[in-house]
Parts: sequence; C-alpha cells; structure tokens
Amino acid sequence: MSLNRIVTSCETVLFRHRIAVIVLFVLATLFLLFKASQIKLDAAFTKNIPLQHEYMQTYMKHAKDFGGANNILVSVCDAKGDIFNPDFFASFKKIHDQIYYLPGVDRSLVKSLYSPSTRFVEVVEDGFAGGPVIPADFAPTAEGLAVVKANVEKAGIVGRMVADDFSCAMVTAQLLEVDPDTQQKLDTIKFAAELEQQVRGQYQNENLTVHIIGFAKMVGDVADGAKGVLAFFAVAIVITAIMVYLFSGSVMLTLLPILCSLVAVIWQMGMLTVLGFGIDPMSILVPFLVFAIGVSHGVQMINATGKNVALGMDAKTAAQASFRKLLIPGGIALLSDTVGFITLLIIEIGVIRELAITASLGVGIIILTNLVLLPVLMSYVKFSDKYKQKVQTPHPRIEKFWYSLSAFATPKYAVVILAATALLFALGWQQSAYLKIGDLHPGAPALHEDSVYNQDTFLITDRYAISVDYINVMVETPANGCTFHDVMNRIDQFQWQMENVPGVQSAVSLASVSKSINAAFNEGNMKWKVLPRTTESLVQASSRVETSTGLLNSDCSVMPVILFLNDHKAETIETVVAAAKKAGAELSTDEVKFKLASGPVGVMAATNEAVDAAQTPMMWYVYGAVILLCLISFRSVKATVAVIVPLYVVSVLATALMTKLEIGLTVSTLPVIALGVGIGVDYGIYILSNMTQLLRDGTPLRQAYFTALKETGSAVLFTGITLAIGVSTWVFSALKFQVDMGILLTFMFLVNMLGAVLVLPALAAFFWRKNN
Repeated sequence: MSLNRIVTSCETVLFRHRIAVIVLFVLATLFLLFKASQIKLDAAFTKNIPLQHEYMQTYMKHAKDFGGANNILVSVCDAKGDIFNPDFFASFKKIHDQIYYLPGVDRSLVKSLYSPSTRFVEVVEDGFAGGPVIPADFAPTAEGLAVVKANVEKAGIVGRMVADDFSCAMVTAQLLEVDPDTQQKLDTIKFAAELEQQVRGQYQNENLTVHIIGFAKMVGDVADGAKGVLAFFAVAIVITAIMVYLFSGSVMLTLLPILCSLVAVIWQMGMLTVLGFGIDPMSILVPFLVFAIGVSHGVQMINATGKNVALGMDAKTAAQASFRKLLIPGGIALLSDTVGFITLLIIEIGVIRELAITASLGVGIIILTNLVLLPVLMSYVKFSDKYKQKVQTPHPRIEKFWYSLSAFATPKYAVVILAATALLFALGWQQSAYLKIGDLHPGAPALHEDSVYNQDTFLITDRYAISVDYINVMVETPANGCTFHDVMNRIDQFQWQMENVPGVQSAVSLASVSKSINAAFNEGNMKWKVLPRTTESLVQASSRVETSTGLLNSDCSVMPVILFLNDHKAETIETVVAAAKKAGAELSTDEVKFKLASGPVGVMAATNEAVDAAQTPMMWYVYGAVILLCLISFRSVKATVAVIVPLYVVSVLATALMTKLEIGLTVSTLPVIALGVGIGVDYGIYILSNMTQLLRDGTPLRQAYFTALKETGSAVLFTGITLAIGVSTWVFSALKFQVDMGILLTFMFLVNMLGAVLVLPALAAFFWRKNN
C-alpha cells in the first residue's frame, strides 16, 4: 500500500468519526493529566555516570571498601578568627552529630575532628604516643582547646580536615545509594533540602558560617533552579501566543495550536509516570522543547488550512486537505526530531538516556496531537469573511518580499550564497577543532559562578591545602602487597611521577605515609623518610595506617594513590589521566596493576571519555536516520542533499560557537547538537515538500520556490523566530547549563531557518538546472 493510500484511509476514518476522536483525546488527556500531577523530580548519582566505562567498573568494584564519589563536604568556619573557642566546638559537635544521623549517610565514613578515627601519633622518648585528636575527656577550656590544637598539628590534618589558617573545620560523609532505614533509593533532592535546613539553616549565624558541597548538594541546588523553568515555560506560552496571534490574526487559531501543544506536554509527563520514570533536573527543559516543536508544526497546519479556506473550501474540507498535504512531510519532520533524540540512547549515561526517552516520547506524541487532533478541531472553526479576505489578498509588500527572496534560487545569486556558505563552513570547521570535551570553568558547571554552591566551593578550595577535585588511582596487588618492597616502591614511583604532572596539586598514598612513619621510628630523622627494604620494617611502617584513612583495604590488596588536582577543567583532567595511564602502564606487572579511577574527577574523566566516544557515532546515526527519512519522503537524492547540507553546516558552526563562548561538550550540551539537527530539518522538509512536485512538473525553479514561500514561508520564518525568542529567555536562568543550552538553541533555530530559506534554494539552482 502506497503512502498516499495510507494517508487517504486515515483521513477518511478520522473525519468520519470526528466526535469520537475528540472524546478519545479528552479522556486520554484527563487520565494523563492525573498521572502527570504525580510526577516527581528524580536525581540519582549513578544516573550521572557511565556505569559501563572501565573507570566506573573499577569505581564500583572498590566502592564498598573506599566509598565512592557521592560524598558531601561541610566546612564550618568561625567568622571572628580561628576555631579554637568554646562556641565553635559546641556548634561543630552538633553539626557532626546532625550529619551523622541524616538518613542516607554512611555513618562508618563520617569524618571530622570528632571522629574516633581522627587520631594523632607523635614520637616521644619511650617510642610513640597518640590517641584521638579530641580526647574523651575534652572540655572547651583554654587548656583543653590548646591540647586539641597541638593534637591537630601532630595529626597532620591541617589543610585537610582543618583550614590552613585554622578558620574552618571540615565534616565529610559518604552517601549510600539505598537508604538502609527505608530500603528505598536515596532521594537526593530531599537529602539536599534536609542538609540545607538542618545544617546551614539551623547553625549558620553571625559568628558561624556553613559551606556545603558535593554531588547531592549540587543536584539540590540545580533542582531549586529548575523550578524557575516553570516561569520560563509560562513566559514562552505568552510569547508564543502573541506571535501566533500576530501570524494568524485570529484568537481561535491562536488557541488551537497552543492547546494541542499543551496536550502533548501533558501526555508526555503522564506517560513518564505510567512508565515508572520521574523527571531529572537536567531533563526539565524538555517539556518546553516539546511545546515549542508542537506549536511550530501547529502553525504549519493552521497556515495550510487558512489558505484552503481562502480558496473557497469549507472548514472541514480545508482541514482534510491540510491533513492530507502535511501528514507525510510533518510526520517525516517529527520522526526526524524523534530520531535525533533516540540517538542519545547510545550514550551510556543514565541522565542522557532518560532525556532521550523523555524527549522522543514527547515528540512522538506531537504526531497525534498536532497532525491528527489539530486538523480535526480546525474542521469546526468558523472562518470569518475578514480572515478569508486577508488570506486571499496578502499585503503587496509580503508578495514582493517573497519574490525578492526567491532570487536566491537563480544561479546568479546562488553562487554568492554557496561561496559564503563554503567560507563559513571552512572557518567553522577550523574553529570547531578546538572544541573541548568536559567543563571549562571551575566550580559546578550547571550553576553560575556567583551561586552559593560555587562560592562555597571556592572558599573550601582557597582555605584548605587539598582540592575538592581529586582522583583515586587504584593499585591492585596480591594480599598483603604493602609488605613487599617492590610493590610499595612502584606505588611510590607512580606517586612521584604524578606529583610532577601539571595540574596535580598534591598526592598521597600508603607509600608516602609509610615513609613518614619509618622516619618517626628512627627518631624523626628525615634521612629515614624512605621505604624500608625488609618485610618486617614495612609491616611496622604500614601497620600504623588504618583502613579508615582510605589508603588501603583490610587485606592490603588495594592501595589507592589519591591525586588532588588544581581544578576539574577538561584540559587538566585530560593531561592528568593521560599521564596516569602512561605511568601506570610502565609500572604495572602481572601482580601489580594501576587502574583508573575513583573520586569525583574519576567520574568526570569517565563521563568526558564517554561523551567523546559517543559524539561521532551519535552524529552518524542522527544524520543517517534523517537522510533515510528524507529519501523516503522525497524519493530524490538531490532533494535530500539540498536539505542535509545546510543542516550539517549549521552543526559545524554551532560547535565553532561553543569554542568561542568557552562552552565544553558535556552531558548537558551534547544533546543540543542532536536536538538542533532533528528540529532544524523541519524547515527544509516543509519548504521542499511544496517544491518537489512543481519541479517534477517542469515549473521554473524560481517560480516553484516563490510558490513554496507563499505557501509555507511565513510559517517557516514564524517558527524559527518564535522558537528562538522562546529559548533566548533562558539567558536569565539561575542555571548555567540552561543559559548555555539557550544560547546554542537560539543560534541553531535561527541559522537553520536561514539555511533553509537561503542555502537550500541556492543548492537547488544547481541540482535542478533544467528548471532554471
């Protein structure tokens, strides 16, 4: 059965049973509206990491012994001076206990000055002495505080658990993926809210400041910022309504495409709940895109129906003709959008896969709401004589504008357009070569630099000697590996090499700590700060290091080397990871293996590599699918190339823009490229679908393009401008990633539109020379 016969059959069924179709849509919408009201924000640490990546396999393998990267750091600072005063220690103890008892915290891995595992050791006349940094009989008197200060200095935790200037002290905690009390997956957003209310909200005052960072807190802040998306959604609806009214000049024709697009959003959110999904803060922008895409296709439908009415058809006949005309090009365009989203499934990161499912589901639903429901509803619209007159006799300036624009379909102007396009493409290609994979700025990239979270990050980085950006290289050995000199020496060599890599601030391992302990056993003589060569001496040096330090596991078969980095910028991570791989390969043996990676930067490195590996296949898939759909739609290689070339040029220019604006290719920006391709192809499909039959009939190219512009040019320009205006408002968002997405989407919506109305006809001038 041909496509035309399928369309005719669908048309017959739908328009014979219009009331039944509307009732079915109303019932489905009411049900899914109820389900949509139950949707929840859903964020989990494991959704943000590529679990199949080799680094994350290592991370998960050793997470039980060493904790993971899902931790929180709470720095408590005294606003007046140093921490050694009674008020500070009274509050600090309460904060430690508050964090210890928060649901979802791994209590065995909560560390601060008050943790029993925070101990000091010193060399005394009779050998060694030591104990907890805060003694069991501690009282916050001048004498007691002096003892604690001395113990802090002896413990070597200044710069790690206590700020360099003694102005702050740190509480760190690891989070569990499953709450042991409820046996439910940890609600990260709820945990972040509790952390804010019960720690900062309860204890911060004029004398004490609290600074909190970590994945859970960052996600909580992103979720708070994401709530502002509702305001942007409302603004977008208002802007779109104004634009549609200016385009149509009719209140009813304004309300219908907006109503159908809102129905698509309701169905999308409801279906997510039915399928058992929540919505991630990183995906909360998708409903807006679904709405915008729905309106753009709705405008094509009301435009075509209005023109049919102006030709003398009644509303029902006009709507049927529009349905028949637009179902295939509109369906192909929406399928292209859907495929653009679906290709994101190849990226093995949960949050991107959920975005792909959310978006492809929404766009698929638009096929029903805006290509089926909308024409059925329009068949009941009563078009006024004024409206018919307006469409029948368009303003002479508009006709003149379309005719002037049609000149780009002539060889004389086409040469200029194609030469300019080639030049832009060459410049864009050269610039896009500098695109970085990963974050290009310090702090949490999803949030603005002046956000509370990033200001907390900068304070902690500034006041402590260690960085919050660290990566653990796991050294796997046979059991009791720390008792063999060769094993410990290889770890020591690896650490030394990595400490000399640009971007590495400092490093620590069991080997470096054992050297210090060996010196202590020899009256503190620094000449003995070396690794002992005998097993007995190595046992003596390493046995003093507890597993709670995170430097070894229970049988000493895994010993991480912890590298503290200057930042987590893409270039820093790339340099350090490359050096770690090189050094690890040189020092590994059959029994000693250096494996990447754990820690926050380990997760970032795996994510960056997953994004890098996915970007080229993703583009092949999305372009391959779009090309196939265009071939099916137009049954012409020339037509397909005319649509795809402008699209590809814009993709290259978008990556060039990212490098100029210092936007890295990350989990949040990678989907934009696929979105731009999927949505951008719509313009070319609608224009060319109006031209191809005329060209086959021998109509001169300029006349064919002029006719296509009169038919659909207004709708294409309207769509591009409206979409761009809608997403351009994102520059005012509290979320940095939304600002970046807004800039990129604004660029791609506008430039893809220009490519369709300028470059496409210029290519056609050479592909259909016989029609010139």
